[in-house]
Amino acid sequence: MKKVAVIGAGPGGLASAMLLAAKGYDVQVFEKNSVIGGRNAKLTLGEYQFDVGPTFFSMPHILEELFEAAGRDLHDYMDLVELDPMYDLIFEDQKVTMYRDPERMTSELSEQFPGSEEGYHRFMNETRKRMNALMPMLQNRHHRLIDYVRPRTLKALPHLALGKSLHGVLSQYFKDERLKLAFTFQAKYLGMSPWECPGAFSILSYMEHEYGVFHPVGGVNQISNSMARVVQEYGGQIHLNRGVSKLLTNGKTVTGVKLEDGEEIQADEVIVNADFAQAMDQLVDQSNLKKYKSEKLEKKKYSCSTFMMYLGIDGEIDLPHHSIIFSDDYRKNVEEVTKSLDLSEDPSIYVHNASITDPTLAPKGKTALYVLAPVPNNFSEIDWEQEKGTFRNLVLDVLKDKGGITISEDQIEEEKILTPKGWEQDYNVYRGATFNLGHQLSQMMYFRPHNRFNELDHCWIVGGGTHPGSGLPTILESARITANWLSETGEVKQA
Repeated sequence: MKKVAVIGAGPGGLASAMLLAAKGYDVQVFEKNSVIGGRNAKLTLGEYQFDVGPTFFSMPHILEELFEAAGRDLHDYMDLVELDPMYDLIFEDQKVTMYRDPERMTSELSEQFPGSEEGYHRFMNETRKRMNALMPMLQNRHHRLIDYVRPRTLKALPHLALGKSLHGVLSQYFKDERLKLAFTFQAKYLGMSPWECPGAFSILSYMEHEYGVFHPVGGVNQISNSMARVVQEYGGQIHLNRGVSKLLTNGKTVTGVKLEDGEEIQADEVIVNADFAQAMDQLVDQSNLKKYKSEKLEKKKYSCSTFMMYLGIDGEIDLPHHSIIFSDDYRKNVEEVTKSLDLSEDPSIYVHNASITDPTLAPKGKTALYVLAPVPNNFSEIDWEQEKGTFRNLVLDVLKDKGGITISEDQIEEEKILTPKGWEQDYNVYRGATFNLGHQLSQMMYFRPHNRFNELDHCWIVGGGTHPGSGLPTILESARITANWLSETGEVKQA
């Protein structure tokens, strides 16, 4: 039986582990932290429960397909609740509610932005074609330049909106700037600016409107927990508090992993689900690398980071499940986050009030509130120990002044703040770039680290740092590509 060692129990690592365990591989997952999930873990503070990172899931059919491939039914493992409406967008002088249902969305647009209805329907129809053309590119490996002249790629090229930004593409459909932002703020899921993000990523907002936004009861962390259960059902093992200190190699061939306690584990194949740049910088002998040496990694483009607040509040909060509060000058705020690397005085914030939907997350009458503000990554050299308290208070002021929610200090029963420095130190995220390598076209598909790693043999990459990119659906696709490809390299008997 072939042995596969997986570094990191994040969703990419667990999805690949689940698929391979179901095929009969001896799968051993090594996780540095005391809980599974990585950035998709559960955070417990007293009586309150939070997701550490991702807070919603779209395109659930991808997850259903992965469980089916592993001989399981997703819905035996978790309860998915579709959110209706999907979220509120709060601008300086206007609140817009976004719906999946086309009739309700059309009605909202008719009331808020008269005349924009035709642009919405045109956006959905034309982006549906773009999505259908791009999905084969996102679901297949890109490890040779010849892949760019394959029929699936040539068919997709006209839909890539080459030379156009995401904001530029949405300007073809809407005139009002707020409405453009309503369909482009999703660039933040990649840690990018709508004015810099490639136009092809108009599929991000389309995915929400076409497939809906879902909340698993117990939190999005249930995706990781459910996959871990399947891994274990097939005999795979998940080792918590057992971080990997380095890859074991014989020349360019990976032969296993060395754990932080010094134990060496031999393996036929190794899957790296750790943050890609951090793994290359910390786990790999630099003499074995060429393209991804530490000094070359520093010159790559990276996503922004996030300032996180997890608040256990005595009282109920009058906000929907998801709200996005926009900076008065959103473009300036985005440029501060991604270009000038300054700490904004008028941040945009995202508020996750999941306990309004899911009573398992907080005691009755109380609220587990998750607040996120995009901020520069650690290339900014911001002193977060000095700035943390001031920025925390600024975020609470924005919540009060723009969201209409006043939270007194004596209401806050539990509190945890996670800064970009915390992302780097506690979650091993390279330079605190929460959404990994940037998604410029120069760092996508063939030009992104390959799923079958191109610098070492018997080494595989899953997660946001490889093809097809960041975000839960694409991370799961990276696992599907990797697991299928790895299984092609050698047949195994079913367990």
